[in-house]
This record gives sequence, C-alpha cells and structure tokens, in this order.
Amino acid sequence: MIRNLLIKLFIISSTLGLTGCGYNTMQAQDEGIKAAWSEVLNQYQRRADLIPNLVNTVKGYAAHEKEVLLGVTEARASVGRIAVTPELINDPEAFAKFQAAQGQLTSALSRLLLVAENYPNLKADASFRDLQAQLEGTENRITVARNRYIKTVQDFNTTVRQFPSNLTAMVFGMKVKPNFSVENEAVIAQPPAVDFGTAQPAPAPAAAPAPAPGY
Repeated sequence: MIRNLLIKLFIISSTLGLTGCGYNTMQAQDEGIKAAWSEVLNQYQRRADLIPNLVNTVKGYAAHEKEVLLGVTEARASVGRIAVTPELINDPEAFAKFQAAQGQLTSALSRLLLVAENYPNLKADASFRDLQAQLEGTENRITVARNRYIKTVQDFNTTVRQFPSNLTAMVFGMKVKPNFSVENEAVIAQPPAVDFGTAQPAPAPAAAPAPAPGY
C-alpha cells in the first residue's frame, strides 16, 4: 500500500515537473465537454417535445398512415427509455445506444415528413407548416451542437493521449471519451439509386431504304 502510494507520488511529482503537464487543460476541456453535452441534450429534448403535436397534426389528415405514425412514436419512446446520466459520456456502449436511438428517431421523422408530401391539405395546414419549420430549425441546432461536442471531445482526447499529458491522465484516471460518429455508415457509403421512372423500350431503328435498281 505504502509502496504504491510512493510510486504514485513519484509519478505525480515527475509529471508536474514537466512543462505543460496538462492537468489544468484537461480539467478545462472536461468542463467544456459537459457544457457541450448539455446543449446537445437540450436540442434533442426540444425535438422530442415537438413530436407529439407533429404526429397529431399528421394524424388529422393521414390517420391511415399508421405504420409511419407508430414508427415515430415508438422511436421517441425508445429515446426516452435511455437513462441519460453524467456517466453516459464516459461509457462507449451506453453512448452508442444513445446515438443509435437518436438516429432511429431521425429516420422515423424523415419518413413522416416524406409521407406528408402526399397530402396537399396537410402541407397547407398552418399548424403543420409551423411545426415543420420548428423541426427543421431544431435539426440545424442539433447539428451545430453535435459538431461543437465532437470538436470539444477531440481536443480532450488528444490531450489525454499526448505526451507528457498522458502521464497526468494515467495518474488521475482520465480516459478518452466516446464521440459521435456517422449513423448508418454502410448505408451512406452506398451510391444513391437513380430512377427516372419505368424505362420505355427504344424504338426499333428504321429499315434502310432499298438500293435503287441498276440500269
């Protein structure tokens, strides 16, 4: 016990003796991550709060689109079942589940808005237009918040892994944090399908004129 303590004290004193031990930098970056994460959650919650009114508005014009409406409702419920604790951003597995749930909700909302394109009366409804505008604005805010979080985590992880600050990180138990990645990478990597409708058979080439009879 005493030996281990002496070893830790030696490492700490040696690390602190190096220029730029990184401890204060990591503390500041960690606080930045917490602030950026709070903003991400704030924008995701803003989106979740819009969904019930959006679903009810669409249901008023397209009640038979049950599969799409149910998909959005279930995706929102799945997000709500994930416990968002401060430890989540330090747990890669929990973070991945959170990201997957939000990605599913994004896809479900995209399908809902695509369905709405088939109902002119719904698209003309003032409430729907307002909700759609709010949702689009929120999606933009989510993108900005996520990008800020990604950059903040990248800076922290770089500090944790670089020498000599990695020694400080090791002593104080600071580890790299999971970060957002592109959802459905395999799908995004596929080239988009281009469909110009049912292809019509090309007309048969006209027959060549018969040669004139010789004289």
